[in-house]
Amino acid sequence: MEEPNQIRRTESRWLVTLAVVAVFVLLILLPARVRVFPIWVGLALVSTLIVPMVALSLSTDRRRWLRIEGIATLVFILITGFALLDNLQFLLFQMVRGEGTLSGFTLLTSSIAVWATNVLIFSLVYWRIDRGGPEARIHQATPKRDWLFPQETALELVPTAWCPSFIDYLFLAFCTATAFSPTDALPLTARAKVLMMLEGLVSLVTIITVIARAINTLGT
Repeated sequence: MEEPNQIRRTESRWLVTLAVVAVFVLLILLPARVRVFPIWVGLALVSTLIVPMVALSLSTDRRRWLRIEGIATLVFILITGFALLDNLQFLLFQMVRGEGTLSGFTLLTSSIAVWATNVLIFSLVYWRIDRGGPEARIHQATPKRDWLFPQETALELVPTAWCPSFIDYLFLAFCTATAFSPTDALPLTARAKVLMMLEGLVSLVTIITVIARAINTLGT
């Protein structure tokens, strides 16, 4: 008989794991002058988050691993978010100072890495907070939504008991970073709108200023 405190189902974590690894790869590929922390720190940070994700599919005590994963995800988002903003301000400083300490190619590739990291980090944030998190969504533990997805307005076209998964939040983050507006899911809460504005602002600064400057440098 199943214990009452057991989590019966969990959302697949393989796409989330790939996103976490991608953030790590993007951050360590940055030039040494742009990189915020050593490679071993990034590896330890990623491992701390991936371990509970893997354990969720192997352990019977899923509730404990979900708590560990929640804490690890928060720490990961905070540290990588700081690294993202620090990288962006450094690139902006390099652009404004214009002393040529970074080549046009380095500036361009670093800017692309910052933009992609922005998308991945915010996709993790959206996935983590919407409707109480992935397991709460699966079990419909709360009716409160942060975003309204188009599948929820066309129930006859989607499987029964559909709920968004990580790929939906990755698409949401990608659209926010490229279109600077909701193109798929509609934000319903103040925190959802604030997060989308923040992501759009980081993306706008990266694209309009740093990448444009890098391309201009390469063309001269």
